[in-house]
Order: sequence, then structure tokens, then C-alpha cells
Amino acid sequence: MHEMSIALAVVEQVARAAQRHGARTVESVRIQVGELAGVVPEALDFCFELACADTVVRGAKLLTEPVAARARCGGCATEWPVGMPPDLCCPGCGGAQAELLAGRELQILSVCWADGPAPAPTHQEG
Repeated sequence: MHEMSIALAVVEQVARAAQRHGARTVESVRIQVGELAGVVPEALDFCFELACADTVVRGAKLLTEPVAARARCGGCATEWPVGMPPDLCCPGCGGAQAELLAGRELQILSVCWADGPAPAPTHQEG
């Protein structure tokens, strides 16, 4: 199941970013997943929850934004939704010169920290 490797990669990147920014807790991670990325959102949610265990990302919500697949014909410039299974024949001219415009995305869009850095310790001389 490649959703687990994706989830592990997302958690690793978010945990590194949290550490760099001094965040102690992550509330949510928003990702974009294209229709043709080969990812099953429910499986990714499950794997994300498992991958978060014992990390700063534990308990964070995974917010998935789907991206519909779209193509454009290289011959007549018609654009159309590709759908599943993918239909790469132009509905305008019947040509097979499709250029995929969207639908293969798989990226982290944003991360919401629940809190900021830990307060710096104060030293009192007395």
C-alpha cells in the first residue's frame, strides 16, 4: 500500500517543519491529491493516523483537497474533464494529442500549528 509511504513522507516533512518553527503540536495538515495520483483518500487517512503516532503530528487532522483531472487537446485546444477511468481522446476533434493539465497533484498545501514555540527559560540572579 503506497499510501503508507506517502503518509510517512508527509509526517516526516511536517515534523521537520514543526521543529524548525518551534511548534510543539500540529492541528492539521492540508494536502492536495489529484484524481490520477493513484491515492485512495480513505487509505491515506488511515495510514496518516498510524504514521503520526509518537510524533509532534499525533492527533492532527488530515484535510484532503481533491483535484479533478483535466486535459487539453494539442490539436484543437479543447479542454475537458478526464474522469476515471481516464479518457484522453479529445471530445472536440477525436484526436489523441491530450496534454494533462491537472489531476496528478500530490502536495502539502499548509500546516496549522496548535501552539508556538515553548517560552524561553528566564534566569534570575539573586
